[in-house]
Amino acid sequence: MSAPDFGFTPSGNIFKKREALLEEWTPNVLVGRDDELRRYHNALQPVIEGETPSNIFLYGRSGVGKTAATRFLFNQLKTDAEQIDGLDLTTIEINCDGLNTSYQTAVAIVNALREPENQISNTGYPQASVYEFMFEALDDVGGTVLIVLDEVDHIEDDSILYKLPRARSNGDVSNARLGVIGISNDLRFREQLSSKVRSSLCEKELSFSAYNANELSEVLEQRVSVAFHDDAIHSSVTPKCAAHGAKDSGDARQALDLLLESGDVARERDADQVLQKHVDIALERLQKDRIVDGISKTSDHAQLTLLALTNLKKQDLTPARTRAVKEAYDQICEQEGFDPITLRSVRDHLSEFATLGIVSSTEINQGESGGKYKEHELQQPEHIVRAGVSEIVQAP
Repeated sequence: MSAPDFGFTPSGNIFKKREALLEEWTPNVLVGRDDELRRYHNALQPVIEGETPSNIFLYGRSGVGKTAATRFLFNQLKTDAEQIDGLDLTTIEINCDGLNTSYQTAVAIVNALREPENQISNTGYPQASVYEFMFEALDDVGGTVLIVLDEVDHIEDDSILYKLPRARSNGDVSNARLGVIGISNDLRFREQLSSKVRSSLCEKELSFSAYNANELSEVLEQRVSVAFHDDAIHSSVTPKCAAHGAKDSGDARQALDLLLESGDVARERDADQVLQKHVDIALERLQKDRIVDGISKTSDHAQLTLLALTNLKKQDLTPARTRAVKEAYDQICEQEGFDPITLRSVRDHLSEFATLGIVSSTEINQGESGGKYKEHELQQPEHIVRAGVSEIVQAP
């Protein structure tokens, strides 16, 4: 029996420019966001006038075009600024996912402005020194500087959100005119800011609404025309992907991910065209990845709670009451060396997983004789759940 051939040969079918389906690709025209772009354009107008830029706060659910709109307008703004004498424009984009503090964010800004050999580490400096490095670097650049803090809600303290918008008025910079653009998926984040931060960071507020099905179809059709060869995608595929995105809170990113994965599935199978059956396979893959990722981001004890319910399911003991889940959870904690949490906390974790669609919880009312209680059942396949908790414990 001959060994399989794992050599790489370009297939040339299905994709014409696969990159057009990736998050970082910015189209020449951004479709489906005309109202948002108009308001965003107006908020950026002071830059091209040579005036101090406004601080702008963008909010809306994930996948509704906030980052795409920012990159699209920045590309246009930089092109137009080059044609104006005396207008020096610098843009900095920082993704705050993984940056939990103002300190780490300031370090990221410093390193974005410095040459690699002069960059600083994430530890070892007093915060005041890091801020000094940051303001010196901004002043060295000079001119108009726009700083985008994407996923700004990941920053747990708001020190830098206060200092950056007020840097010029506080005398921290003199050569640079700063504008801060905060982008958040958390609709509650603005209300959690202190009033002094909110008044400076949120000079201009722009809300991005969810895409409807027609807008999502428009977005996908634009990408399809660039990403796929002619006749490489069946006419039913784009509406199916758009419907999935519209169903899931109008999320264009999820619709594009599904379209990309569907193309990959078709190519894996040496198909000449992407069909609905490829979308079904791709959707199953993506849902598994999303569930595993969602579980792995919860706390240790949340995962142990879910593992307890999973073990009960394996023993055909579900649906299970909260107390039964707690008993199974206590056994895992004893085996793995964890200090157990309270029954109430276990109940809260089960409610959290019910919100995520990983667990279903049903309230049972037996009247005066039996009272009220909840029964819990696993909603996802066991192997997927165990993959999500694999980092914390070697599930049996």
